[in-house]
Amino acid sequence: MARFTTSDGLSLHYEDEGDGPAVLCLAGLTRNVTDFTYLVPHLPDHRVIRMDYRGRGQSEYAEDFMSYNILREGQDAVELMDHLGLERVTLMGTSRGGLIAMALSVTHPGRMNGVILNDIGPEVTDLGIARIMAYVGLEPPYETLDQAAEALKAGFAESFPDVPLSRWREQAEFMWYDKPGGGVGIRYDTKLRDALIGQAGVGEAPDLWQLFDGLKDLPLACIRGQNSDLFAQETFEAMAARHPGMIGAVVPDRGHVPFLDEPEALAAIRQLLEQVQ
Repeated sequence: MARFTTSDGLSLHYEDEGDGPAVLCLAGLTRNVTDFTYLVPHLPDHRVIRMDYRGRGQSEYAEDFMSYNILREGQDAVELMDHLGLERVTLMGTSRGGLIAMALSVTHPGRMNGVILNDIGPEVTDLGIARIMAYVGLEPPYETLDQAAEALKAGFAESFPDVPLSRWREQAEFMWYDKPGGGVGIRYDTKLRDALIGQAGVGEAPDLWQLFDGLKDLPLACIRGQNSDLFAQETFEAMAARHPGMIGAVVPDRGHVPFLDEPEALAAIRQLLEQVQ
């Protein structure tokens, strides 16, 4: 199990496998290194690095939960790169990870060879945010992971219509665990919810389009789930207009977020990686 220590003293978990050009994968808000389980086998010629954010997965929880923010998590990613002796990487960002990539394009220009955004842009929908806030930081109401998988399949039946129960069972275990005394627990710090609420109440929200513009000189690919409730098609099209070189892919029968083993997603990823090389 690989770990490194951040400049503010937290021990963070990461996984590092393969040889070739480095791809650093940053997961969704409450997710962990398992977010990229289905992608890794499709990148045999690359070094794939995955990190659990502070307070998620196998990483240490922070005493100051307000450090669960995009700028600090981006700094952690840069410190992991420094720990590994990597000057530049191609960054794959799923949801939260994509926002971090945009921020890094401004705070640490020159550390990325290219960026792949998975179902995220500089605008997110109120509907998607409401869905996330309905569960983030709360213990799930399931007795077992099998029950959780059934609930995932039923809840995402419209946005992910062709996904078998076996895949949802894997996803359930990626996100949650069976508690010894019964019930299902989450694999991240419940105070992440407090951080999101606290940050929403501090000052005016930043203009994420300005952060997106930091990607203007980088090779960029953007993947959107056709049924996404967080990332609107209009935003996807506006991004393409603003970054004419953007490689775009819309994945049918997928919501937020695609698994990244779909043909459309893989085609965009491979095109971006070839462009970087």
